[in-house]
Amino acid sequence: MDQITAILDRLLALHPRQIDLSLERMHRLLAALGHPERRLPPTIHVAGTNGKGSVTATMRAILEASGRRCHVYTSPHLVAFNERIRLGDGGRLVSDPRLIAALDVCEEANAGNEITFFEITTAAALLLFAEEPADVLLLEVGLGGRLDATNVVDAPLCSVLTAISLDHEKFLGNTLAEIAAEKAAILKPGCPVVVAPQEDEAMAVIERAAVRTRSPLARFGQEFVAYADRGRLVFEDDDGLSDLPLPVLPGAHQVVNAGVAVAALKAAGLWPGEADAARGLKAVYWPGRLQALTHGPVVDKCPPGAEVWLDGGHNPGAALTVAAYMGDLEERSPRRLYLVTGMLTTKDPVGFFRAFHGLARHVATVPIQSTNAARDPFELADFARIAGLEATPFDGLDAALADIRACAARDGVPPRILICGSLYLVGDTLSANGMAPR
Repeated sequence: MDQITAILDRLLALHPRQIDLSLERMHRLLAALGHPERRLPPTIHVAGTNGKGSVTATMRAILEASGRRCHVYTSPHLVAFNERIRLGDGGRLVSDPRLIAALDVCEEANAGNEITFFEITTAAALLLFAEEPADVLLLEVGLGGRLDATNVVDAPLCSVLTAISLDHEKFLGNTLAEIAAEKAAILKPGCPVVVAPQEDEAMAVIERAAVRTRSPLARFGQEFVAYADRGRLVFEDDDGLSDLPLPVLPGAHQVVNAGVAVAALKAAGLWPGEADAARGLKAVYWPGRLQALTHGPVVDKCPPGAEVWLDGGHNPGAALTVAAYMGDLEERSPRRLYLVTGMLTTKDPVGFFRAFHGLARHVATVPIQSTNAARDPFELADFARIAGLEATPFDGLDAALADIRACAARDGVPPRILICGSLYLVGDTLSANGMAPR
């Protein structure tokens, strides 16, 4: 076991429950650390159910193309914990020695008190961000917003709310309005807020929150819009039109995410202009989200000529987006689609699988090696059948791919394979393929 893993395992034991939303423990620890949250670079705070990572990655790419130094905080990681924390020039991942030092300081300051894993590791990230100068911090919410450990920033340059849908109902509420209220609680008095397309129920909650906090509101489809036109990305707001390249991240939803990122940079006073934005949009990097695998040990286990895709979306809203992209691929280049799926017990598998009804030929359900919170493959296969899909459980990714390979050999047609349902599964797959995110 390496040193970082040993420390993280020790920190995980400081709190007996997986999730317990509160800011009291966070404020106590930050006070013991000398309040690093008060010494952060200018911050853009990002919450939402789907699209947070893509919007953050797009903002980072544009800002770095303009020469600005960015700190970035995202979660979860795919392969190594260091992926959650990017520092300064070039958005480099935090080094092992600096991460270990920050975790050690936080563990000592916490003095054995009860605290969640996400809280103490977020405190370590804030400590690192406060220690090294940067032009901006892109700070992604972990879960919800109101009681999330990141919600200790008093006056961000801008708050961003990406698409909100049902997820984590046990902790955030059972209705879209309740979940939207939790996420909209990151709004701060007088600070602008940029909002992605929302269901009416969620948007009504956000608009009321903006009125209460006197937050200037920029809503997709009202104060700004972005769309693809003749192979270009057109962004339009009160300042006029911006003609930009399409984002390199695949999927029509990334046009929306790019538009939200542009609007957020404008609201934060960080818009660098079209030339820098164009360079940034061509360089966005966000692995594990509609990521194509073209080579490596995992690809070698797939049928010859197969298309292999990874996506970590794990709720019904994300599934609809991914299924839409798979449907577009099917129209352009018909292939039989196989899902290889693992999911956590906290997710809605039936809602997820329903998005692929009529599109996926078969579902192979698998365990997830990197977490103990995954559904049993036999149980997950039952949920897939409830959603109207054919499904077979397997004891691992290799067995699932071997079965798909056998089916493809009988069919004589290279298939399309989507490994999906959990970022943990995507991380395991990338690790097995020798592709740790950079």
